[in-house]
Amino acid sequence: MEIHLDDRIAEVNILETKGNLIKAEVDGKIYEVDYAKIGSGTYSFIINGKSIEMEVSSKDNPRVFEILHHCLNFQSEVVDAEARYMKNRKQGDVDDDTNVISSPMPGKIVKLLVEEGEEVEAGQTLVIISAMKMESEYKAKHAGVISKVLTEEGATIDGNQPLIIIE
Repeated sequence: MEIHLDDRIAEVNILETKGNLIKAEVDGKIYEVDYAKIGSGTYSFIINGKSIEMEVSSKDNPRVFEILHHCLNFQSEVVDAEARYMKNRKQGDVDDDTNVISSPMPGKIVKLLVEEGEEVEAGQTLVIISAMKMESEYKAKHAGVISKVLTEEGATIDGNQPLIIIE
């Protein structure tokens, strides 16, 4: 999963859990965390032997949190596989101000449905990508002509890698 803290994005993998103990990898570094709820919305963490207290609150969205630590206030969002999938399904893959098709997460090209020079219509499926054991269709938001295909079927792709350009 990803944890978004204001402008920072951390890649987090939970390696082991046992009661209140968690072993997690954050951006390639291993942390051992012992946590306890010590009040309404207040948590105590011992992270690699260092004690930290934080107030954590969530309002409408169970994946979005406000974190207060001393005088510092952070906005945090947990983006797990389900959240990524739903975001992709709702938003598609082309921003309104760009003609570049890309996937926000790494994956594999399952089916490439267009070629360079081909005319496409708004809503037409251009590519199918498998990521995190789910397949997602990426569609054209605008009509146009495929000017570049930067990938091929079976290719492994990185997140946000340009795949198709529409003019």
